[in-house]
Amino acid sequence: MSGLEKMKARILEEAQQSAQEIIAKAEAKADAAVKAAKEEAEAESRRISEKAQRNAADYAKRVESSVDMQKKQARLAVKQEVIGQVLNKAYETVMNLGVNEYFDMLEKLLENYVLAEAGEICFSKKDLERMPEGFSGKIKTIAAKKGGSLTLSDEARDIDGGFLLIYGGIEENCTIKAVFDSKKEELSDKVNRLLFG
Repeated sequence: MSGLEKMKARILEEAQQSAQEIIAKAEAKADAAVKAAKEEAEAESRRISEKAQRNAADYAKRVESSVDMQKKQARLAVKQEVIGQVLNKAYETVMNLGVNEYFDMLEKLLENYVLAEAGEICFSKKDLERMPEGFSGKIKTIAAKKGGSLTLSDEARDIDGGFLLIYGGIEENCTIKAVFDSKKEELSDKVNRLLFG
């Protein structure tokens, strides 16, 4: 082999060795890059998985809270319906009392609402027709005890039951419905305690 060939061979050998070193370095860099990318992907995968688990847990809590709220609202609605039915039944019972019991109740109601003034008391047609004898005298006595006076109106009013008191042109609605409506909250609380503790 001549000197030129030796030199060529040596240059080729160095070039090959240099190429192998470059390839080895490139492979090492590629392996390192792949390893880093894999580690980063695994870390990102863990973060995503943890976030998904947190989100799922939060969602489950929200769903559970929503279900609890819906249950409470449903129970409350049922309670209110039952209380309403009891109050309606009580109203119907009062409206269907026997004549004596009914007018005894109206006496007590009048004692609570009569004023120490001159006024007029009005009843429904039904109550005027079934009013016990002597009841107008009781009305006058009750009014006198409070320092007032009441005259019984012959004009029937379109009311369910109970009476209207008129003082100086101002009507005081003492119908059974009005009394129930004014005491609705108080009565509802009592029924709630009785039925549901």
